[in-house]
Amino acid sequence: MNIRPKDRDALIQALRAGVVPNVGQHLIQVGRANEIESLLKDLERVAVGGTAFRLIIGEYGSGKTFFLNLIRAIGLEKKLVATSADLNPDRRLYGSGGQARSLYAELAKNLSTKSKPEGGALAGIVEKFIYTAEGEARTKNVGVDIVIHEKLERLSEMVNGYDFAHVIETYWKASRDNNQDLKANAIRWLRGEYTTKTDARNALGVRTFVDDASFYDQLKLMSLFVRLSGFTGLLVCLDEMVNLYKLSSRQARESNYEQILRMLNDTLQGNVEGLGFLLGGTPEFLNDTRRGLFSYSALQSRLAENMFAKSAGVIDFNHPVLKLSSLTPEDLLVLLGKIQTVYVYGDEARSLIPEDGQRAFMNHCYQRIGEAYFRTPRTTITSWVNLLSVIEQNPSLDWQQLTGQIDVKKDMGGSADLEVEDVDPGTLGTSSTGDDEFTSFKL
Repeated sequence: MNIRPKDRDALIQALRAGVVPNVGQHLIQVGRANEIESLLKDLERVAVGGTAFRLIIGEYGSGKTFFLNLIRAIGLEKKLVATSADLNPDRRLYGSGGQARSLYAELAKNLSTKSKPEGGALAGIVEKFIYTAEGEARTKNVGVDIVIHEKLERLSEMVNGYDFAHVIETYWKASRDNNQDLKANAIRWLRGEYTTKTDARNALGVRTFVDDASFYDQLKLMSLFVRLSGFTGLLVCLDEMVNLYKLSSRQARESNYEQILRMLNDTLQGNVEGLGFLLGGTPEFLNDTRRGLFSYSALQSRLAENMFAKSAGVIDFNHPVLKLSSLTPEDLLVLLGKIQTVYVYGDEARSLIPEDGQRAFMNHCYQRIGEAYFRTPRTTITSWVNLLSVIEQNPSLDWQQLTGQIDVKKDMGGSADLEVEDVDPGTLGTSSTGDDEFTSFKL
């Protein structure tokens, strides 16, 4: 393989830090062929105007985020617009203190296309819509404003669609008149950066703005708009869904679960067009009947395991819940080999550790942490990259001796016991116990 130094460095640095790389996922992808094939069908369905909804379930460190990024990259190749965000206490599907608006703003900032995979593609999508409309206007020999109005008429029929369409028309007029400030204001509204009706009305003459209540409706508008712009659909990847499970307030959890139910119903019933959701979470987020999704009866009935597949001992890969299978020892051996190949820029003649060394390293990991290193390979991968780094800098060292000295520990994941209080952000620091801004968190 001919691996560019930029891609190699980005990939190796991410793996060494224990985070998911944003580029080059295909260089180290191993196993899970059935899962990838199943989601490819979902992407193809979204690309022709259909919908998709999947929960990607796996343990901490099992590769959920890597898997989501891989599918996202494949979606970009299929001319989808893709976006992603991690949930946290300040970014949720539903909230009363701007949490849902904050999540939408993050998703809008991360909008990506094949030509701009790193995010920030919203302005380019709007420009492509205008360019397409101008081309149609020349073909039909009519005014550009007539074509834009006709194309946006479908948006006007949806919730908040009239203002969305008005903002797009405003952007076109500002572009025609070379009014950069007005163009910037239109992009700010589309990104959900306005927080009051007054600011939105003064800047653009619209009566609404993206708030907590309109989060999901705005995503549906965006999915239709990207199709009008010439793309095939919108893929939304949400990770760290376990943060909803950690909410201490039952009402807050159920409000967020109701939003997931709404998304699930709309996609399964075909009420939206060209929109797909991939949600990454841990097993407790799904299965816990006290705090997880299964604590909400409507979701439990829709997401319950296929009993026919369970009784037959097989996996239903078309089910809304996709549980990531563990890597096999063979998969992990291939993965270590691919990482080393990337490390030496694709020149296997420069390999630092022979295949026997890879096997010895795997055996050492198994003796230290048992079979968990198949299910959660993150710490194993990090240790492997660190070993390669030491050998590269010190060629005289014996890899056999170093392998026996490596202390590989089981990946315990995030702070699963952390609970987050559902409080108004404006009340932080007003507790009677003092001005500690962390009083909204408890172990």
